Amino acid sequence: MDSSEHGPSVSSTGVASGGNLPPGLTEEEAEEMQVELTKVDDEIQTLRQVLVAKERHAAELKRRLGISPISEIKQNLTKGWHEVQCSNAYKRTQETLSQAGQMTSVAFSSMGSAIRNQFGEMRNSPSFKTFEDKVENMKYQVMGQSNEESDRSHTSNNAPF
Repeated sequence: MDSSEHGPSVSSTGVASGGNLPPGLTEEEAEEMQVELTKVDDEIQTLRQVLVAKERHAAELKRRLGISPISEIKQNLTKGWHEVQCSNAYKRTQETLSQAGQMTSVAFSSMGSAIRNQFGEMRNSPSFKTFEDKVENMKYQVMGQSNEESDRSHTSNNAPF
């Protein structure tokens, strides 16, 4: 049994040999690309190590300056909120809500005026006057006042409402 029966062999650079190369790529080109890939992978690993070292140094500087993670979060939130408030979308929404609030205020004011007018009309109606007289008479009867006092209070214009 020869080695070709066990599948393609792989060179020391990791390039498959035995005809499994992508079309239009020679074995020599594939080996060059593999070497370049190895170099790029090494550079990436070096950059990761440098980044970790820089992050540790930054954390140490922050610690020595008294900058805590909570103060950083506060600062980031404050900055983010400021950016939101400066955005055009926020400004348009604020204006729209302000206008809606003003319109709602006007609507409630109008509704209050209408209700007040309706109660005024109802109070001046003959039905309400009759009801008011009956309640007033009942009040004087319950309080035990004499008819003379009751008659005097009916003639005065001191309505209870």
